[in-house]
Amino acid sequence: MQLISSYEEKGNKSMRMMGIDLGTTNRKVGLFDETGELIGQVSRPTETVDSNEGFVTYDPEALWNDVATMIRELMAAYGTEPVAYIGITSMAESGLLVNRSTGAVQSPFLPWFETCSAPQAERIRREGTPLELFQRTGLHLSFKHGLAKLLWLKERDPDMFDDAVWLSVSGYIAYRLTGVMACDPTLATRTYAYSIPNQAWDKEWIRHFGLNEDVFPEVRPSGVPLGSVTAATAAALHLPEGAAVAIGGHDHVCAALAVGAVDPGDVYVSMGTAETLVGTIEKRALGQAEFETGLSYGFHVVPGYHFWMGGNASSGGAVEWIRRQLADEALSYEQIKELMVEVNDGPGEAMFFPYLSGSGAPFPNSRTRAALIGLAQSHGKKELLRAVFEGTAYQLEMIRQSAERNSEHAIRFMRAVGGGTRLPAWLQMKADISNITLVVPPIEEATMLGAACAAALGAGYYGNAEEVRVAMQSRGVVEYAPDAVRHERYRQAFEERYVPMAAHLRGLS
Repeated sequence: MQLISSYEEKGNKSMRMMGIDLGTTNRKVGLFDETGELIGQVSRPTETVDSNEGFVTYDPEALWNDVATMIRELMAAYGTEPVAYIGITSMAESGLLVNRSTGAVQSPFLPWFETCSAPQAERIRREGTPLELFQRTGLHLSFKHGLAKLLWLKERDPDMFDDAVWLSVSGYIAYRLTGVMACDPTLATRTYAYSIPNQAWDKEWIRHFGLNEDVFPEVRPSGVPLGSVTAATAAALHLPEGAAVAIGGHDHVCAALAVGAVDPGDVYVSMGTAETLVGTIEKRALGQAEFETGLSYGFHVVPGYHFWMGGNASSGGAVEWIRRQLADEALSYEQIKELMVEVNDGPGEAMFFPYLSGSGAPFPNSRTRAALIGLAQSHGKKELLRAVFEGTAYQLEMIRQSAERNSEHAIRFMRAVGGGTRLPAWLQMKADISNITLVVPPIEEATMLGAACAAALGAGYYGNAEEVRVAMQSRGVVEYAPDAVRHERYRQAFEERYVPMAAHLRGLS
């Protein structure tokens, strides 16, 4: 039976939705139609402020002013039709304390990557075994998580906590738009204070560290409207007063919704500087098997599901690195395409291990280092490029296999977006190594679009996540199917050469 989505039933009536993506590198606001086509976007760089006290912060008012200015610019250029839904997504662990009654900022706005809270993370680590902590949170503890940052703030100045609420970046902008303080489950879990088993703030755990559970906001489902833009804000930003505002959730999980990775067995692959994988799974209790994958787990923006997440910090980054090493001026992508025209004939002799920033899942270790092995005098640019592309694809396969071993569903598709999709040879290589079809949808800004889609889904414009997938892919997709002969050759190289040597390199760190 063919699915007919609700957006198709609406005939020619168009809808516009807005996505706000508050990332580490850039802040973006975009307008989309009901099929996900980008109408227009504006961006600003995300800048930190040096505190002159050994840590960096964000400026909350500068963040809001950037978002407000970008919305006004978009509405001035493309505001011929009203915006119905506004979805917000952001980097996961960054946050600040604001006054519950007035909204006044009461603490530094800490970025996720700020390491000032490392001692507090070690304090948390001593309160349970790694497995116990993982089962509670779905996470492998880090300084970046919200609870560690809150403990650092409390030690710095307890007065910051008077009538205070901890808001994520998404939560702060949602509050400035609607006057409502809230969080969604995908971002709540990144605080290390939200119980996955109980689907609620872990009050006993929070109190154990001398905090009041009221420091955390109400948790509402991803994409469900918090309310409409306030009248004064709507007038200032040229938005309709009825525009529904929602926290879409964790940036990578929002992107998974946009690309259609919405069913168990589907995986979203972000091919950027870092390569992130997000898989959709049935809700489950977390145990030893999930812990040993090295992946993190949490609530999906798709109602009723969990996700797993892992990545390689130096995937696209490894490509950028080799581009700079092979020429005085970095090789262009067109030059790389020319060099890679004839490489899809199976594994090369040289092998690259992409640990320029340490290894991620399934064996996270920040001290592991990269290596090129198997070089010969006859090898040149083509062979070095091939090794880098294959090595990153092998690492992707390690993550995929680790996740699949602990999933009730075989992985059927990997849906890819990002700068790396500009290199067809790389995509084909990944398909051949994994023996999985790679699907590339026509999406330019998956994270921003995912936030907008989450808001439209939560408000009922789309009936379910499958309708979102149908709508977003109504403009067609490009597929890279695996070749059985090449896959067998890659499988042997992966199992006999890559996996043992990767283990050896981890042992040297």
